[in-house]
Amino acid sequence: MSEPAPRPWSVQEFFSWQEQQPERYELVGGAPVRLMAGARNVHDDIVVNLVAEFRTRLRGTPCRPFTGDGSVETLPGQIRRPDLGVDCGPRDPDGLSAAEPRLVVEVLSPSTRDFDAFDKLEEYKTLPSLAAILLVEPNAPEIALWHRDADGVWQRRLVTGLDGTIDLPEFGMTLALADVYDGIAFPARPRLVSGTGD
Repeated sequence: MSEPAPRPWSVQEFFSWQEQQPERYELVGGAPVRLMAGARNVHDDIVVNLVAEFRTRLRGTPCRPFTGDGSVETLPGQIRRPDLGVDCGPRDPDGLSAAEPRLVVEVLSPSTRDFDAFDKLEEYKTLPSLAAILLVEPNAPEIALWHRDADGVWQRRLVTGLDGTIDLPEFGMTLALADVYDGIAFPARPRLVSGTGD
């Protein structure tokens, strides 16, 4: 006789358990899933640059950035931890998730690139309060902006180059890629070698 399937955890059960754990977890399909540890320096540097930009630009507004220690509830009972988000709801100092997430950012990494760019992206798009999603490439100045238009339809725009900018009218700001990638050294791209005929 097979064992019955474990009962899905509630969000409250998950957060109570998470507070006792040394690592960070997400709640996926009713069960905790441990997040990868040990992000590369470039990933961390980009997140720090983004936190600095959003904190400076949003000062004096009801919105404030949060890091991967914060969370958003995407689907009912599903907890995700973006690398960075912006919460414009009432801030509960003892709360564990964003009250009104308006923006989320994922800095892509080799181990989670496809998941972040597809599965998690689709979950984020279900959040009614969300206005923008940024997927940040760490190996080149390239950010995919997903923005909800006036009809509520998600539109994608790819912004490349250190002279590129991303308009975020919900926050009254423009984000410069030069600021996002400040201090970042990109890996050399492979050069195509043309035949010399020797």
